[in-house]
Amino acid sequence: MDLKSRRVFKGRVITLDVTDVQLPNGEVAELEIVGHPGGAAVVAVNERREVCLLRQYRHVAGGWLWEIPAGKLDGETPDATARNELREEAGLLAARWESLGRVISSPGVFTEVVHLFLARELTHVPAAHERDEVIEVRWLPLAEAARRALSGEIEDGKSVIALLRAVRLIDVTT
Repeated sequence: MDLKSRRVFKGRVITLDVTDVQLPNGEVAELEIVGHPGGAAVVAVNERREVCLLRQYRHVAGGWLWEIPAGKLDGETPDATARNELREEAGLLAARWESLGRVISSPGVFTEVVHLFLARELTHVPAAHERDEVIEVRWLPLAEAARRALSGEIEDGKSVIALLRAVRLIDVTT
């Protein structure tokens, strides 16, 4: 239960609050909470069981990362955000969508929840990268992408979890 809270910072994407909370054991703790609107991410798999991966430059991570298409919620529903990000970043539309659940990125400090989706029956359309996005689209067999997720070659948390959930779902349903 929040006892008191004060906003320390409000930026373009995040907020930072210092909040006193009463814990279930009765103790009161002062927490720094980074507010984030959340996001949606997509494992897009074609008819050859290849997955669309993005090699994306991420300054904060120190360089290039392998990721699945994703973006933050900007007042849209998670599924609308997923559809838009798949089109904008990867140049794809999908006729078949399934939920892969959600992931909480760092529950000790961030409010961010990322909604994960599996997209199939894909159609290519022109991509529309934003000015600050540096992205290369690549296709890998889904099993190879899962192997890279398990080995640590793919380091992005949402991508690792979504790829492994997609492999499990596809193996069960096909």
